[in-house]
Amino acid sequence: MEPKIPIARQPSPTAYDTNFCFPVRELENERVKLTPFIPDLHADLYFQGSAAYPDLYEFIPWQTFTSTSDFVKQVIDSRVQPDNGVVLFAVIDKTRISTSPSSVTSANFAGIIGYMTTSPANLSTEIGYAIILPPFQRTHVTANAIGLLLQYALDLPPHGLGLRRVQWMANRLNTRSIGAVQKLGFKLEGVLRWNRIFVGSKASASNGIKERARDPRSGTVGTDTAVLALCWDDWETERARVLEVMDRRS
Repeated sequence: MEPKIPIARQPSPTAYDTNFCFPVRELENERVKLTPFIPDLHADLYFQGSAAYPDLYEFIPWQTFTSTSDFVKQVIDSRVQPDNGVVLFAVIDKTRISTSPSSVTSANFAGIIGYMTTSPANLSTEIGYAIILPPFQRTHVTANAIGLLLQYALDLPPHGLGLRRVQWMANRLNTRSIGAVQKLGFKLEGVLRWNRIFVGSKASASNGIKERARDPRSGTVGTDTAVLALCWDDWETERARVLEVMDRRS
């Protein structure tokens, strides 16, 4: 069987600068499309689709956003756009009916995903900002979105970037996230203890250990982070299995 190659197209001209250190393209197969996240086109779809689901942020240091502009200010303007190691994609489910095959609406907008901590010098990146909206969870969307990013990152040019390492980090207690990427060949490399601090009452994400007396940030939640990776030499043997997982119909 001929290997499947994700379709890669340059995004439509827009005034928005993704500011990423590698070429940014639309990535798609028969079922899912990843298109560069443009705030004017996608931010309100994300806010409207996520507002009713605060549990989306159970294991990440975000709170429910108060408005579309709040999401843009906190995520796009503060985290994504200034960092040329980060790029965000809108996830489109091509199997969902929309008013127009080329339009993005609440019917087919499935969430966000992207690359982060990308290093051209070290030929490495991390898949992050992965938030699939609940109506699209436990479907083909997550596996295909991650798989498309793996193909573009790890395949050799001209179809991919030829990177050596793709990393995934998740709260140690987020077993669904860890399990999802292990099915795609990611290997658990270790756990970073006390890796992050959450402000607020996210006790379910805590490592369960109370901070010491006179801690400078007393009352915040300490978390442990699982580190997984899929490297180029893993990809040589895992690529076919990833494509098989992406193609599953149930």
